[in-house]
Amino acid sequence: MGLLSAPWSLLPSGTFLTMLALFFSVFALILDVMKRRRSCSRYPPGPSSLPFVGNILEVDFKSLTKYCSQLRKTYGDVFSVQFCWENVVIINGLKSVKEGLIAKSDDTSDRPPDILSKIAGFKEDSSGVVMARYGQTWKDIRRFSLSTLRDFGLGKKSLAERVTEEAGFLCSAFKSKGGCPFDPNLMINSAVSNVICSIVFGDRFKYDDKTFLKVLAVFEDLIKSSNGLLAQLMNVIPALIHVPGVASDMARSQNNIFDFLRDIITEHKKTYDPNMKRDFIDAFLEEAEKEKGDPNSSFCEQNLLLTVADLFTAGTATTATTLRFGLLYMILYPDIQTKVQEEIDQVIGRERQPTMDDRASMPYTNAVVHEIQRCSDIVPLGVPHKTSRDTEVNGFNIPKGTTLMFNMSSVLKDESIWERPYQFYPEHFLDADGQFIKREAFMPFSAGRRVCLGEQLARMELFLFFTIFLQQLTFSVPRKQPRPSEAVMYCTFRSPPPYQLCAEVR
Repeated sequence: MGLLSAPWSLLPSGTFLTMLALFFSVFALILDVMKRRRSCSRYPPGPSSLPFVGNILEVDFKSLTKYCSQLRKTYGDVFSVQFCWENVVIINGLKSVKEGLIAKSDDTSDRPPDILSKIAGFKEDSSGVVMARYGQTWKDIRRFSLSTLRDFGLGKKSLAERVTEEAGFLCSAFKSKGGCPFDPNLMINSAVSNVICSIVFGDRFKYDDKTFLKVLAVFEDLIKSSNGLLAQLMNVIPALIHVPGVASDMARSQNNIFDFLRDIITEHKKTYDPNMKRDFIDAFLEEAEKEKGDPNSSFCEQNLLLTVADLFTAGTATTATTLRFGLLYMILYPDIQTKVQEEIDQVIGRERQPTMDDRASMPYTNAVVHEIQRCSDIVPLGVPHKTSRDTEVNGFNIPKGTTLMFNMSSVLKDESIWERPYQFYPEHFLDADGQFIKREAFMPFSAGRRVCLGEQLARMELFLFFTIFLQQLTFSVPRKQPRPSEAVMYCTFRSPPPYQLCAEVR
């Protein structure tokens, strides 16, 4: 031992430490190169990256779509970036997005690890429906969820009546403001959340229910924190979740929501009656009972909690945010609001409640609702995907395990497809005769195997809520207040800036 250590002992202590630091630096660089190397030919091109950090220093996470647009001009529709050690391929344009999401859906339907689930302490193989890994458990849960949602009215008149009733409650809440300025955010969140709550929990909440209001406030905080820079960094540097205090705020919000949902599930277990299926939770408990004893069953308590959380959060955030954009556009473009009201008066009148059957006779209103979705573009880069095997998109080879981001803004606002891509222009969805037309590039719910589970419900809610709003009320910018800004607040999820409006009874 003495002989081995003797040469080092002849070196000055400073020299030894320098050599040690040099050794570890070289080792770290080699490890970084190995981690980040692109092991296939015809890998999508992209900007050069720095060791360890990749391209993170050049990215403005508050304007990712702008960054993507700049790179697209240089590298084309399919290009790559490096976020630390994470290889990310970004796919743009209708042709390439359709190829990646639909034609190659078997290869591209996996998900990266769910950081929020990790923060909450769930196992990596746990499954809901949104961020679950692509596999048998996800397939089982998604198939069951779709079937059960249909059982409880999805696509049926009974659910439309439930949405209409909730829209009536919301209009009454708007009317209670007596024409005075107010922020519609919380009331819209409450109403939209109540629709999914009635399906999943079997009940709705009053808008002034303290527990419900607290959960919605926590939910809003969670959306903001998960949409922030720190959350994006944790997605690309998962080790950050182990740094004390880094994920504490997100964990607190997430756990509060899970505690709320656990209480509801616990109460359902106590009152569960196999002869009376009240809602989604009861249906899941029934399925779990059928598969009791099967070690491979997907229907465990952890998956119930995650699935209910996915339905509750996704069923609230996306539709509520789109409706908030809708009212913002109506007060900014009163002429369009007036045209919608004229069509409502002509087709429905002011006494009869709207139904989904009316949509076919209301091309302008239908076009406005579609344009709200196109223009608001609330999830511009979609939910991240991951390749489950080697694949090819637009002639480029993408290896297994690569994170994919589909730039939906590049489709919804493609300058070669839309006449006025960056303006609110309902005529995008109308032909020369004023009839509604479908557009291939209208993909707000994504596409392929991972298409939004609640697409049918969201379409129903958006049409009925919006039509009932404008049937009963006229919305305007409050007097002596500046015109609200259209500049959105987003990182990965777009939302309108806070604004106030006035609602006058028609």
